[in-house]
Amino acid sequence: MWTAFGPTNVAIHRISTAMELGDVQIALDQGPRVDSSTLPLERRVRHALDIARAHSAQSRMDEALALVLDAEELAPEQVRYHFIPRHLVTNWVRQQRGKPGYLLAGVAQRLQIVA
Repeated sequence: MWTAFGPTNVAIHRISTAMELGDVQIALDQGPRVDSSTLPLERRVRHALDIARAHSAQSRMDEALALVLDAEELAPEQVRYHFIPRHLVTNWVRQQRGKPGYLLAGVAQRLQIVA
């Protein structure tokens, strides 16, 4: 009682573990179905970042970037210093031919990643 532990948090850990083990499809299949709205902010943001990482692994940068931006809106300080968004944004910036788009350049600047 009064903790984040429960079926939803277990589902989020299942998705996070799937990503760590490289099973992107499980994360993409199950991740969007998890309603994390009742969990603490840090758990909701981490879940969004794991799903963003899954989308990025399947070269769906637009979906992944949208999730990173949503997470940043909820908890900018958590996104700014967390390794997942920093890794994702760094890779996206490096993969760009020419200048990154407006949204990517903005988040890269806020994360203090040269864009």
